Amino acid sequence: QVQLVESGGGLVQAGDSLRLSCAASGLTFGSYAMGWFRQAPGKEREFVSAISWAGSSTDYAESVKGRFTISRDNAKNSVDLQMTTLKPEDTAVYYCAARFGSVDQSASAYVYWGQGTQVTVSS
Repeated sequence: QVQLVESGGGLVQAGDSLRLSCAASGLTFGSYAMGWFRQAPGKEREFVSAISWAGSSTDYAESVKGRFTISRDNAKNSVDLQMTTLKPEDTAVYYCAARFGSVDQSASAYVYWGQGTQVTVSS
C-alpha cells in the first residue's frame, strides 16, 4: 500500500520561509518522479514543482521560480519543498504526488497522492 504523508505546513507571515516534507512508503521511491501541487479554496489544483527520480531534473511553476526549491533523498524516501519569501497568494493545501516516469506538470500524470498539508500566509 502506497502512502505519501506531507508535513511542515502552518501559518506564517508574508516573507517568511517554510519547508514541506513528504515521506513515502510502499513504493520503489527511487523509480518515481515526485511532484508538489497546491490547491487554494475555489481554485483548481495547480502544479508547483517536480523532481526526477534521480534528482537530476527539476521543474517549477513560474509563480514560484526563484523562491521554492525541491529536493529529494532517495535513501530516506522523502522529498522536500523549501519555500522562501512566501506570499499570501501561496496560501493553499499542498500535495505531494508520485509518478513512474519523468517529471510532468499535469496532475493527471501522477498516480499516487498524499492527503495534503495546509500552508497559510498572512499579509
